[in-house]
Amino acid sequence: MKKLILIGALLISSISTKAQVQGNDEKQIRDLLNWQTKQWNKGDIEGFMKGYWQSDSLVFIGKNGPKYGWKTTLENYKKSYPDKAAMGILKFDILKVETSCDKSAFVIGRWELTRMHDKPAGYYTLFLEKINNEWRIVADHSS
Repeated sequence: MKKLILIGALLISSISTKAQVQGNDEKQIRDLLNWQTKQWNKGDIEGFMKGYWQSDSLVFIGKNGPKYGWKTTLENYKKSYPDKAAMGILKFDILKVETSCDKSAFVIGRWELTRMHDKPAGYYTLFLEKINNEWRIVADHSS
């Protein structure tokens, strides 16, 4: 009976620890996306890009299909949003954050830009990995 109680206590402790880690990871991911929003709204595309994995393997999928590389993604953002007026004010609604383990996560959300003459919006799916103990976007599909 004592062994059964000990096993039960260890199982509960393990589940509790895993939930705490996942909760902390989700908070870190939400903080990253909130930080990116602040950078965007300051007109700082380079700052916004710090949320992405700085690698040639980064993939961004938009209306023109997949594009690879951090530099390519940065250049495309700069081309599409050449100034603060074009960037507008960004708002992210995070609909779901799911961590599959302590090193990868999946996010579904909605984005919206408020600009002088329009208000484009859409949805995004992000795949993040914990790289050097920091969450980074490694794949972004935005529409």
